[in-house]
Amino acid sequence: MYWWGPLLLITTFFFMEFMAWCTHKFLMHGKMWYFHKDHHQIEPGFMEKNDIFFLIYAIPSWLCIMLGMMANNYLPVWIGYGIAAYGLAYFLIHDVYIHQRVKWLRNLDHPYFYAIRKAHKIHHKNTGKEKGECFGMLLVPPKFYQEARKAYRRNSQAK
Repeated sequence: MYWWGPLLLITTFFFMEFMAWCTHKFLMHGKMWYFHKDHHQIEPGFMEKNDIFFLIYAIPSWLCIMLGMMANNYLPVWIGYGIAAYGLAYFLIHDVYIHQRVKWLRNLDHPYFYAIRKAHKIHHKNTGKEKGECFGMLLVPPKFYQEARKAYRRNSQAK
């Protein structure tokens, strides 16, 4: 009977990629640029104003889990878990792997991770608010996968 819970978690996780894309493109590169700017224009220090954006996802996740449990309604709980899982993936991929704010996952060796890093690099080429591209995190345009597969093959053959 409760098979739908993990399915809802997975569905929410993938929906969050769309939400993250929209939030990044229209809020972070829009009215909330003040907070996101220091992520594109590196300033000294470990923390960034940009780090405030975790609240956009953490608060709804927490509320879904807490209020769902208080009401014995597990639908929002599973949604909250899906949002939290995406937040963890975001932290591991974006902050740890791509920007290496924490020195883990430095040597991921797979075309998928090459593609993610390349797309993010393209996103950061533009230091301004406008003319950005590649606003997603886990899904990147196919051209980056193709480039990544070629680079991966070249690197594998050179070893």
